[in-house]
Amino acid sequence: MPKIFKIQLVYLCLCSFAFCFAQKDKTSTSYIDVNYFKGKIALHNPDILHLIQGRPEGIIVGWNKKTFGAKAWEQRYNYPDYGVSFSYQDLKSEALGDNYSLYAHYNFYFLKRHLMVRIGQGLAYATNPFDKEDNFRNIAFGSRLLSSTYLMLNYKKERIFDRFGIQAGLALLHYSNGSTKAPNTSTNSITLNVGLTYNLAETDPEYQHTLAANDGKFTQPIKYNLAFRGGVNEADVVGSGQLPFYIISAYADKRITRKSALQLGAEAFYSRFLKEFIAFRTASFPEDNLTGDEDYKRVGVFVGHELFINKLSVISQFGYYVYYPFDFEGRTYIRIGLKRYFGKKWFAAVTLKSHAAKAEAVEYGVGIRL
Repeated sequence: MPKIFKIQLVYLCLCSFAFCFAQKDKTSTSYIDVNYFKGKIALHNPDILHLIQGRPEGIIVGWNKKTFGAKAWEQRYNYPDYGVSFSYQDLKSEALGDNYSLYAHYNFYFLKRHLMVRIGQGLAYATNPFDKEDNFRNIAFGSRLLSSTYLMLNYKKERIFDRFGIQAGLALLHYSNGSTKAPNTSTNSITLNVGLTYNLAETDPEYQHTLAANDGKFTQPIKYNLAFRGGVNEADVVGSGQLPFYIISAYADKRITRKSALQLGAEAFYSRFLKEFIAFRTASFPEDNLTGDEDYKRVGVFVGHELFINKLSVISQFGYYVYYPFDFEGRTYIRIGLKRYFGKKWFAAVTLKSHAAKAEAVEYGVGIRL
């Protein structure tokens, strides 16, 4: 099937779903948007130069639920939208193939709601991942299932003609499996996009403005957190195998506003892939002067920030290894991700740990905040 027909088929299926939803819920204050994008793959790593052959293109189709301030957090964040989106991307490379992705996203608004910033996080399916016999050139995607993030910065104007509006701007699409399987150099596509919006409701309710003038003032005692993270990953050596890792973190946080908290803590890393990697380097590279007895465990300290959005929060942390017996990708690391609270104390989190632009692991964690 020609790729243009694949795009049209996806578009028709998703639009049909959206219109069926609208018929069932005539009071819904939501809208769909359909965006075409085209751009280029950024050369963030010279090893992927042979994979950059054309200008990737595709579509992003989204369903967006509007908020009007019924809850306090909606007013604090200027009435964002939230929803789900689907993307199809032709990477214009026979080795890379096509990617199909499904996301959850938020839209945040600025400049009298004409500037929209969308952040989407989800999973992607790669049609042509690395294979040591049939597709050895694709060193970007070592697995069919990938983690994907996209950012969209659009100028937006709704209801230009009846329920239809337009939007246009920039979009960045990132694909990586977080080193769960080698190889994993990943790709970043920088694109221009243009799209249409369609409101599923004839009119929107009024925005509520019920927050008190001193709503921004907020105090809370220092909280203490204990978190356990884990998962599987693989060293850069293809075929070395996926192995488990475990991380125990303890940290304190202090809310400085209703939206933000600062963090300070320490953590211990138990990464089995690193143990096997040390053994591999010892046997294969005698010039490294390794004995094979180097400890694979690491201990780090970190500072961080947490942005609270309803029961969801976004965390970003910068760490430094204070115990670092084996040199692997440098002594500093960063972590970004999402945390979801259940009640007032318990939380679950999905985060990405990396050394600069080099991902080490996708971490799945649970914890308690006391």
